[in-house]
Amino acid sequence: MHVTLLAIDLALVIEKLILIAVIVTVSLLVAMYETYAERKIAAFIQDRRGPNRAGPFGILQPVADGLKLFMKEEIVPNLSNKFLFILGPGLAMLTAMMTSAVIPWSSHIELFGRTIHLQIADVNIGILYIFGVVSMGVYGVMIGGWASNNKFSLLAAIRGASQIISYELAMGISLIALLMLTQSLSLKTIVQQQQDGLYYVAYQPVGFLIFLICAFAECNRTPFDLSEAESELNFGYHQEYSSMKLGFYLFAEYVNMFISSAVMATLYFGGYDIPFVNDAAFGAHYGQNMLAILQGLSLFLKVVIFIFFFMWVRWTIPRFRYDQLMRLGWKGLIPLSLLNMLITGFIVLLRQYGWHFS
Repeated sequence: MHVTLLAIDLALVIEKLILIAVIVTVSLLVAMYETYAERKIAAFIQDRRGPNRAGPFGILQPVADGLKLFMKEEIVPNLSNKFLFILGPGLAMLTAMMTSAVIPWSSHIELFGRTIHLQIADVNIGILYIFGVVSMGVYGVMIGGWASNNKFSLLAAIRGASQIISYELAMGISLIALLMLTQSLSLKTIVQQQQDGLYYVAYQPVGFLIFLICAFAECNRTPFDLSEAESELNFGYHQEYSSMKLGFYLFAEYVNMFISSAVMATLYFGGYDIPFVNDAAFGAHYGQNMLAILQGLSLFLKVVIFIFFFMWVRWTIPRFRYDQLMRLGWKGLIPLSLLNMLITGFIVLLRQYGWHFS
């Protein structure tokens, strides 16, 4: 019996390790080609060609950029804190990748007589886990700016940290209103609740709008990218970095954009649910594995739409001034998210006492 249990546990561990490897690889590949997509979208908006030399239509440009970062000289300032200087970009990349652990990428597949759930960890406090990991990302910014022993880097890191903390408050309060409806912190449960009715964006449009704006600030995307404004503010917190240390910071931003899009699609747009399709009937007719593949493609399509929106906004809207950025967070989004939470709580309370809404 002990041997059987050990074999089951070993199979489960191997299954999870393979799933982790696949998700990490896909996340890195998506982050690579997000750089290519961003340059192509910027070129389209600005009426030019974009990358078109490395490979057909320039599709090998991300590979060339990656090789360039690997081949560049490693520069570590003499007066920097060497350990923290290396830890900063590593921590930024680690926290960006860890968030993907609780996202349900699809339902499950059946292989070799086993049911494999396409989610690394289905924890019942998935949303709290995401906020806990994301809040650690600010340490990567602060450590990188402080360890460089450069006053401009430190000022940019302080700007970035205060921005992230400010917008995390509004993001968290906006999610409280959603949690009043879901009564669960598990992302898989939230996806399953949306499969039989309207997506939660229909019930929480203001909460979704607040969450979307805060996601721009969390990912340091325009118009909230003042922590790394090259021309205006002397490059930012990673000014002293080169080679793959700089690459880790840049990759972490694109991975964060990918994961943020997946989280928004999961919370507000049904996650892997296929719109206008009865998933149970489809799975019974075509098989569970085909259903799982199409569910994964459905989530990926929603993520791609969000990523396109991130990039479209970057090349359309100019940057805020820093005082405008902080005023929007503290005097705009936080009061609005509190009002949305109170109205949602009032409606939930009325429903509990017998009032019915269509």
